[in-house]
Amino acid sequence: MTLRAPQAGRSNALHAGAWWLWALGLAAAASRTTNPLLLGMLVGVAGYVVAARRTDAPWARSYGAFVKLGLLVIGIRLVFSTFLGSPVPGTHTLFTLPEVPLPGWAQGVRIGGRVTAEQLVFALYDGAKLATLLICVGAANALANPARLLKSLPGALYEAGVAVVVAMTFAPNMVADVVRLRTARRLRGRPTGGVGAVLQIGLPVLEGALERSVAVAASMDARGYGRTAQVPPVVRHTTTALTLGGLLGVCAGSYGLLAAEGAAYGLPVMAGGLVAALAGLRLGGRRSVRTRYRPDEWGVRAWLVAGSGAAVAALMIWAAADDPVALHPGVVPLVAPEFPLWPAASVLIGLLPAFVAPVPPTSPVTPVSPVSPVVKATPK
Repeated sequence: MTLRAPQAGRSNALHAGAWWLWALGLAAAASRTTNPLLLGMLVGVAGYVVAARRTDAPWARSYGAFVKLGLLVIGIRLVFSTFLGSPVPGTHTLFTLPEVPLPGWAQGVRIGGRVTAEQLVFALYDGAKLATLLICVGAANALANPARLLKSLPGALYEAGVAVVVAMTFAPNMVADVVRLRTARRLRGRPTGGVGAVLQIGLPVLEGALERSVAVAASMDARGYGRTAQVPPVVRHTTTALTLGGLLGVCAGSYGLLAAEGAAYGLPVMAGGLVAALAGLRLGGRRSVRTRYRPDEWGVRAWLVAGSGAAVAALMIWAAADDPVALHPGVVPLVAPEFPLWPAASVLIGLLPAFVAPVPPTSPVTPVSPVSPVVKATPK
């Protein structure tokens, strides 16, 4: 393997699961901090990798929509904090809204009243964390090919994977349809803003989504989708017990890792549940009758991409336990957030896919023919 990233092709394309593991690692790191400087670095890392390695496919255009959705989440969080109040006390009053009197059984809830700088900063930090999570998911949507991701799923998850992949491709295709219709209306001299334009654009988008769903269902039915093999009842019951028990163990372990005092038992319970769930999925794959055409290989570059996201998540979790004050800046009293050096350096590990992932091919530029001069016809 050379140090320079090769040109991406069908044979050496990066595994779609590697992109999702990288993005989930960044999202896990974002969930452990409310420091706006670190969250901004995570968004910048995700945006740089998307700009460097996304293709011209329709799903690759969805990253901008997720960024706008994140900004909308921050705005909604600030509006809710302004009108519905916040449990964070504050002394720096910005303005006071008319307060709506509520009955005694609604004690603890208020509408309007005093708005402080501390509660708005707290809402900003909280909304920025959720927005960063959405942007990391949007980066995975823009980089991973949904069809190749579906092909890599185990047989037991194929039916559920189809539903998930169709759901993931709905947003990118919808964004592409909206862009196409807005461009067509702009070329025709029609307005692209306002309620009327939204209605005239939304109906064709929904119609196209319905037609696409019907075409996908017809193609799946023509290919014999849904066939299952006969397996003994003992294998089916064992598969069910292992899968359900493993998923419950993963949920309990995840809760233990997120809790303040459950890290001691959370990791072993989560590891045991993961092993049981993988064993159940392995047995459940016997019911699925399907083959893989040119399966994607998990190579060294896929390990590097997925490992960079896992490293960012692990180092951020460690930093949150070692120095929680730096990763969770306080708002009472209101202080400026610190810039922790080594957590910020660990976030930069997420830039590794921009250098090791195969470079997407550039779309060929269509040559423009010279415009022929206009010749006026003279009457004879």
